[in-house]
Amino acid sequence: MINKKMFISALASVVVASSLFGAKVTALTSGIAEEMFQTLVVTELLKKMGHEIEGVKDVNYDIAYQTISSNANSDDVYFLASVWDPLHNEKIAALGGDKKILISSDFISNCAQGYLIDKKTADKYNIKYYNDLKKPEIAKLFDTNGNGKANLSGCNAGWGCEKVIEYQLDAYDMRDTVEHDQGEYSALIANTLANYKTGKPILYYTWTPYWVSGKLVPGKDVVFLQVTHSANPNAGSTKLGNGADYGFNINNQKIATNASVKTKHKDIAKLFDIIKIDVNDISGQNMLMTNGQNKQKDIKRHVQTWLEKNKTKVDAWIKEAKAAK
Repeated sequence: MINKKMFISALASVVVASSLFGAKVTALTSGIAEEMFQTLVVTELLKKMGHEIEGVKDVNYDIAYQTISSNANSDDVYFLASVWDPLHNEKIAALGGDKKILISSDFISNCAQGYLIDKKTADKYNIKYYNDLKKPEIAKLFDTNGNGKANLSGCNAGWGCEKVIEYQLDAYDMRDTVEHDQGEYSALIANTLANYKTGKPILYYTWTPYWVSGKLVPGKDVVFLQVTHSANPNAGSTKLGNGADYGFNINNQKIATNASVKTKHKDIAKLFDIIKIDVNDISGQNMLMTNGQNKQKDIKRHVQTWLEKNKTKVDAWIKEAKAAK
């Protein structure tokens, strides 16, 4: 017969040992190389807290959210450190919302998006609004394939921004004058940069933080186009406090993880809620990548540099997170 006291003691030992070894964590990334830095910052903090990183899986946003949702009750941890709020809210809601996916507080704040053209063309033809491209004579300036339509270097399928672009082409009645070029964004933007260097007019979508705005500086090389009125499937209004309207919401990036983390790994849930990275730190690291420091070893070095520079904050986050366990 098993001694009851011995059984309880043995069970308690298992629980203690389990907590000492920490959680098994899988990091999910979006496939955008420039989002790896923020992911690895999070994994490094989790390591410092005693958790085991099972791996970093490169998948698209949809697969990442599906993986997190399907593991809603798991003892293990799955997270994505590049949730765009409100751009991705529809994706998350469709997979069960907060019943399946736990979303953190703001991780990276004030991420902008929008349409841009080269400043030379904007000044010469007095182009201020995206809607100006409804005029055939204006649209033709940005035609790169000879069909009379403006070619917009757009957004990859599955990112979320492509749905906004497609929605606005209809909302602003611009199908006849604007063509949404899709494919691999890095290739599209490389072609856009090449056209700019040869003096050709350019039209493209981009976001911050991202290296493009370091190469084509808004206000100097290019200008953001406004819209005449808000038309965005993710919000009723995209107008800013100063009255300007660029057609897209200002997004905040957050961290998504499986819902069970809230009760099974309270220290991790707390960490995800309190960790912050300045948007300018992301932009600076992205610029290093576009200048050639883009290998995995480079990104890991950037992460260590950031951790050392922000050691006081990092130590405080870890202390607060551990106290929540």
